[in-house]
Amino acid sequence: MPEVIFNGPAGRIEGRFQSAKERNAPIAMILHPHPQFGGTMNNAIAYQLFYMFKARGFAVLRFNFRGVGRSQGAFDHGAGELSDAASALDWVQTIHPDARSCWVAGFSFGAWIGMQLLMRRPEIEGFISVAPPANLHDFSFLAPCPSSGLIIHGDADKVAPMKDVQTLVDKLKTQKGIVIEQKTMAGANHFFDDRIEELIDYCGDYVDRRLAMTNG
Repeated sequence: MPEVIFNGPAGRIEGRFQSAKERNAPIAMILHPHPQFGGTMNNAIAYQLFYMFKARGFAVLRFNFRGVGRSQGAFDHGAGELSDAASALDWVQTIHPDARSCWVAGFSFGAWIGMQLLMRRPEIEGFISVAPPANLHDFSFLAPCPSSGLIIHGDADKVAPMKDVQTLVDKLKTQKGIVIEQKTMAGANHFFDDRIEELIDYCGDYVDRRLAMTNG
């Protein structure tokens, strides 16, 4: 899988990119967990999400936020990371200008960034938010949420407690025309220890169902 380097707002951004066979294949972008707690694009969940989308014919990018790995810059508490994500999406769109749709998937901190990107980029039509840290970050910007998506979390999550995620989901579910699917995995913690395969299988099933609706 090709290593890529592209320009971001704070300098070079390091990523891994898998192009698609079809010119109009959809795009997916994967956002990793918190850089200050060891999050990188090679996080197990980010890595597996990448391959889940690849297996479905998407053009897929995962990348390191500023200051992580070989990406230049320094941690910016979310604002700069959102700019990084926007630049990354711009870059993929130059490679796949005929993409028929765009998805974003993020884990933890990456889920927060991904949901902010939704608000800025109307072309994003699907999202997967894994363990969104609704207690640690402000999600009030999701008013209204512009796209349908999946929020998946564990009921044994001590980092992003279930009650806070539930509050977020309940707020998003009240909007017309937007379908937020929620999956709560019993016994799963924030990192889905020993449950990653089950997590990815569910995410893949969700994407399959959405694609079947679009292509049907």
